[in-house]
Amino acid sequence: MTNEFTFLGGATEVGSTGFLLRSDNFSCIFDYGLTPTSPPKYPLQAPSVDYVFLTHAHIDHSGMMPWLTSKYDTKLYTTPLTLALANILHRDNLKISELEGFPPMYSKTDIREMGEKLYEIDVNLKYYLDDFQLEVHSAGHIPGSVMFKLTPTDNEASILFTGDINTIDTRLVSGTRPVKCDILVMESTYSGRDHELRAKIEYNFLEKVKEIIEGGGKVIVPVFAVGRTQEMLLILADLDMEIWLDGLGGEVTRLFLQYPSYLRNAKKLRKIFEQVHRVRTRGQRRKALEGGLIVTTSGLLDGGPVLSYIRELKNNPKNGLLLTGYQVKGSNGRSLLEKGVINMDGSMEKINMDVNFYDFSAHAGHKELLDFVTKCDPEHVVLYHGDNRDILKQELESDYVVHIPVEGKAFKM
Repeated sequence: MTNEFTFLGGATEVGSTGFLLRSDNFSCIFDYGLTPTSPPKYPLQAPSVDYVFLTHAHIDHSGMMPWLTSKYDTKLYTTPLTLALANILHRDNLKISELEGFPPMYSKTDIREMGEKLYEIDVNLKYYLDDFQLEVHSAGHIPGSVMFKLTPTDNEASILFTGDINTIDTRLVSGTRPVKCDILVMESTYSGRDHELRAKIEYNFLEKVKEIIEGGGKVIVPVFAVGRTQEMLLILADLDMEIWLDGLGGEVTRLFLQYPSYLRNAKKLRKIFEQVHRVRTRGQRRKALEGGLIVTTSGLLDGGPVLSYIRELKNNPKNGLLLTGYQVKGSNGRSLLEKGVINMDGSMEKINMDVNFYDFSAHAGHKELLDFVTKCDPEHVVLYHGDNRDILKQELESDYVVHIPVEGKAFKM
């Protein structure tokens, strides 16, 4: 059996992921996202396929799913938590499109109808479809995230599509485990880069928070709503300080707590969530500024309530801005790290705060990716979702056939 692989997006860069697989007997798409820059970046247009698989809800993997499922009458295979999370993010994306003046790619009706096409799956289970067996494995990235293994019924080569993976345990979720396969299609976000020990990152982060607060400053912790908000709450709980929570992360946290089986410590997350101060009004936002420790979206500084806090605090070097996640090229966060300025209301403004970056990544680092490949023991490795893949390729190609695809160019194996 011949397999044809085409990346519609997210091959040479982090964002807009979309992977098209065509075999002799079936066709499918894994993930179909967008990059939430200004303006947004979209993948190439997807064709009609037999199956659609969604690994997790982050907008760079799920953002164009309502368009896809509204255009084609195809079942969507994902976990119930991922669908619920994606619905929240898709509605938020519509709101952002309206505020920023970008044409929406789908409607609220499309979002609702996407759920009607759900084929509900769950981790550690097998499903038998027309021409292959589908295995679902936890990806360790965020709650509800999964990897998909397809094994054709004619015993041809099995394919594992990872989505985004993390192999270490975090406060929020347990790390993924390798899965034997013949063809490994693996993300490579951190190719060439290793993470510090998680415990060391957490320690340095908490010490910086204490230093700023004790020095009379205020701390802004920008976060992604899905995963990073909850991880930060679990870590900051160690300080026993008053925490203010603003943005979409509150709604997402409530949803996570409805699916405790996907969480490493649902009891602790519920406890800290009950203790934080939620920001819902302008008056509460002023109180949050007085309180001084604010966890808020968005993690890329491209929108959301974080900008209102930065506007108030940006001219005092006693105040801290502690970035906690990967800053995508073209984002305000990347601009801040590289140039010390961000775009606020159309003008580039200097941020005179104590800016620090902490690598609370939910992705496997370089050494962890190498170890994952070794233990999956494939013949072919396809590296995507990375802008530095050659380093990983060079270390792998003596033992595996390594492919580094580009968007829109099909290849076969």
